[in-house]
Amino acid sequence: MNIANLIQGLATVAWLATIGVVALTIVRASRGRPLKRAGSIIVALVIVSVLATVVGAGIVFVAPTQRGVVVSPYSFRAPDGYLKTPLSPGLHWIVPGEQTVMYTISRQTYTMSTAVGEGQVTGDDSIQARTKDGQVVFIDASVIYAIDPAKVIQLHIDWQERYQDEVVRPLARGIIRDMASQYGVEEIVSTQRTELEQKITDQLRLKMGENNLELVDFILRDLHFSDQYAAAIEQKQIAQQEALQAQFVVEQKKQEAEQARQVAQGQADAAVIAAKGAAQARVLQAEAEAQALLDIEAALKNNPDLLTYQYITKLSPNVQVMLLPNSSPFILTLPDLAAQSK
Repeated sequence: MNIANLIQGLATVAWLATIGVVALTIVRASRGRPLKRAGSIIVALVIVSVLATVVGAGIVFVAPTQRGVVVSPYSFRAPDGYLKTPLSPGLHWIVPGEQTVMYTISRQTYTMSTAVGEGQVTGDDSIQARTKDGQVVFIDASVIYAIDPAKVIQLHIDWQERYQDEVVRPLARGIIRDMASQYGVEEIVSTQRTELEQKITDQLRLKMGENNLELVDFILRDLHFSDQYAAAIEQKQIAQQEALQAQFVVEQKKQEAEQARQVAQGQADAAVIAAKGAAQARVLQAEAEAQALLDIEAALKNNPDLLTYQYITKLSPNVQVMLLPNSSPFILTLPDLAAQSK
């Protein structure tokens, strides 16, 4: 409770006390027992009551979130019918008979939405607009604004308390429709939505400023379409998804083919490497055999009897024990192996 209400309450109590004392004085006087100093008490109460009433009627408390416009019937104070300066936050005294109209300067939000209960208007209050390509779009939006404290007097003169319904709402709806008509529906939905929101904000700030209001922010809450167009968009999105899926399958097949090619190439490279290895091994083996033959040839040249020894060694497993005189010749003459090796 502020001090203005307290003083007004005190004035009410004082008048009730005055009435009570007067009634009590009359009753006691009728019974022959007059109230001592009743007149002085009544006069004091009347004075207190009048003062409290006058002061209470003239005291005005303005909250920090408010500004007060004083409407005055006294030409000596207000030739135009109102004081030129609004009442700032705090306690003020005005001449009894003047009226103070309070305006809230804190931020206010005006919402226009499809959903029931979200906005100031019951039911579907979204903005129906038509794009430059002829499509109908429904827009949900919120306007956050405040009264310009320096222009509250002019706002009162122009609009009084009708500024929300007669300024904020029609300005917002008209500007949204005008700006939406400059874009195609695809642009609004995707690439140009931010630009559209910014253009609406700039234009709305300008027009509200001309009407003594300050735009704090504009919020483009939602975009939706007619059932037919929404179905067409859904079909288009499905087709795009199918195309992307087909492209993915093609890319997957390409990757599988490339992988198979690389595997085959790897196998071929491995076979080539294996063949080269085998060939090199065969070359090395042939070179080793040739070198071995050269070594054998050199050994035979230096030791001719080696062939005879090798011949006998090869025959020995098939020869049984046989005794011959020392002077007897061999039954089989040994071939001249040394001569054959030449």
